Amino acid sequence: MSRVPQLRLAASVLAVAALIAGSPASVASADAPPEHGGVGFDLDAATIPDLRERMDRGSLTSLRLTAAYLRRIDALDGTLRSVVAVNRRTLAEAAASDARRRAGRALGPLDGIPVLLKDNIDTVAMPTTAGSRALEDSRPRRDAFQVTRLRSAGAVVLGKANLSEWANFRSTKPTSGWSAVGGQTSNPHVLDRNPCGSSSGSAAAVAASLAQVAIGSETDGSIVCPAGMNGVAGHKPTLGLVSRTGVVPISSEQDTTGPIARHVVDLAITLSALQARDPDDAATKEVPRGQPTDYARHLDPNALRGARIGMWRLPGLGPEVDRVMASTVDALRANGATVVDVTLPYQDQLVADEFPALLTEFRRDINAYLATRQGGPRTLADLIAHNRADPAERTCFAGQELFEMAEAAPRPDDPEYRARRARLTDLSRRSIDETLAEHRLDAIMAPTNPPAWRTDCASGDNDIVPSSTPAAVAGYPHTAVPAGFVGPLPVGLSIFAGRWADAKVLSLAAAFERAAPVRRAPRYLPTLPTG
Repeated sequence: MSRVPQLRLAASVLAVAALIAGSPASVASADAPPEHGGVGFDLDAATIPDLRERMDRGSLTSLRLTAAYLRRIDALDGTLRSVVAVNRRTLAEAAASDARRRAGRALGPLDGIPVLLKDNIDTVAMPTTAGSRALEDSRPRRDAFQVTRLRSAGAVVLGKANLSEWANFRSTKPTSGWSAVGGQTSNPHVLDRNPCGSSSGSAAAVAASLAQVAIGSETDGSIVCPAGMNGVAGHKPTLGLVSRTGVVPISSEQDTTGPIARHVVDLAITLSALQARDPDDAATKEVPRGQPTDYARHLDPNALRGARIGMWRLPGLGPEVDRVMASTVDALRANGATVVDVTLPYQDQLVADEFPALLTEFRRDINAYLATRQGGPRTLADLIAHNRADPAERTCFAGQELFEMAEAAPRPDDPEYRARRARLTDLSRRSIDETLAEHRLDAIMAPTNPPAWRTDCASGDNDIVPSSTPAAVAGYPHTAVPAGFVGPLPVGLSIFAGRWADAKVLSLAAAFERAAPVRRAPRYLPTLPTG
């Protein structure tokens, strides 16, 4: 299914919204301020608790809110290319939420809130393509476990977000944000700059207020880097906190999904809805019995007071990022935190081992995933053959070197592979645990991303995001929150800590967001200003 009909669907669904709502005031008018979307308040600034309060007192409905987001998709996404499909039932879902609320049976804080899903999360009612034309005629047999969790919480599934094709695990020189299905997603702050990968569409759409929340996925950096580079917040949960059943994989040793939002409280609310034990995902059985289930309740506005923070400065990201981190340290100390500089050990070994391990795991896990679908390719070898035969898969970059290397990689029972993965798990966890213990830290912070590079299919990415690797390989929680800007380009602050410490890192992120409210709405500049 091509992208253009799906975007036209947004306009047709919006027209139906007017009929369902029964009043022109229920949808955005042609001259409505773009930041309002026709709802009469600033969508960019609104949190889920704000929206819930408006809904509870009757000044807002889910139908009206959903129509506002559809209006913005229709108006803005022709430029951004962040949304690849709109859910045909989205207005029916919004209307059902409104009916529950009128009857006093609202399901919780996420009821009636529009959410986008990354296009590698299985849905029966919409295509799930991972950005590849190879999966356009193939369908999942059921919704992903986390989609059922969102629906049971009353969320309105708005549609699917574009992504870096195959979550950026196809070519050695990819262009983040590009897929053969969705085209190239732009960074809404500066349109010729990259949104980072692979949850690029999820983060760009949230930054542009095309949804209240989006779900992304990460193997190493693909939630936190897009969040940082698009000036929003993102949370990569502890591995096992959120089910991966029904998500196109790279590696079950590192893959997880998590929320991206403009506000940390929205991350906390969405994570609470996603978290659950899934009998089909063994990692979820390891969640401790005492793990919080309502992360919003654990957000402490004074969490920085008395906290000990390790700052991993990563000067290789450049002097402009260094200046943002210096301001961050000032804000942390002004709000009662003690900050000490740290350097995480074992990073060279992690870099050497991670990629070869992922090659073996990708072949194993993508073959197992493809077997769950109806029709289409059944193996990685089939995907390689498709890419060779389909010119549209080569319109930005031609390579599929990672596919070919994975097909030839050692099998999972290979002793060298098994030793490599064991070493990765051990050293990545020690890199964080030993640093926390040595300096008696509550958390480690670091710059999330450099300023966004120019998008260029010929040269590919310039993605230097070393701060994501320790928590990604260890399976530890990692939250990114806006820290500042280099010119008009956002830089994020990464916050990570030990296993299952999701409540702690979210609370520190919310406290920093309150102490340093630097996030701002994108300006959609065509390019960087001269001078």
